[in-house]
Amino acid sequence: MLLADYKEGGVDVGALDGIRILDLSRLLPGPYCSMLLADFGAEVIKIEEPGRGDYSRSFPPFQNGFGYWHLQLNRNKKSVVLDLKSDAGRAAFLKLAQTADVVLESYRPGVLKRLGIDYETVSRLNPKIVYCAITGYGKRGPLVDQADHDIGYVSLAGITSMSGEPGGRPAIPGILMADMNAALMAGMSILMAVR
Repeated sequence: MLLADYKEGGVDVGALDGIRILDLSRLLPGPYCSMLLADFGAEVIKIEEPGRGDYSRSFPPFQNGFGYWHLQLNRNKKSVVLDLKSDAGRAAFLKLAQTADVVLESYRPGVLKRLGIDYETVSRLNPKIVYCAITGYGKRGPLVDQADHDIGYVSLAGITSMSGEPGGRPAIPGILMADMNAALMAGMSILMAVR
């Protein structure tokens, strides 16, 4: 049974029923964000690349041949394979986007424009579409083109130095706090934009 269909104490946790999200993200921040939205009833369609799919499928430990992390982060979601570099894949995405409320992505700035599926293109087909980009360093500034991960963000923010031994080496925090906070802020931003 999907969580969106579950009622407890008379409260319908399908609060986001009727909201369709196209999820182009990978790894933790985007998938965690869309997982939470799916848990509350949003229809999330995960767009995966041909051949490999989301590479978290291959992260151990495994359950039934799938990476457990992938299974957890993609619960309550649908999945479709689209080659966004092909005309057919792009056309299929644009057709889906006409019926969507939200596009969630985590590419470097400029990638969606090169693929022909950026906000400007899609909003001509669907003026109500909301785009949410989870980027490492925003859309402007000296680090805009730099790819990074949680450890880079928390190190730059000085958090690793607060986690180590006094006077000793910094330590990696035991939780991916930058990624998870980005996911929560993205989800909150999506909900405000949709409202």
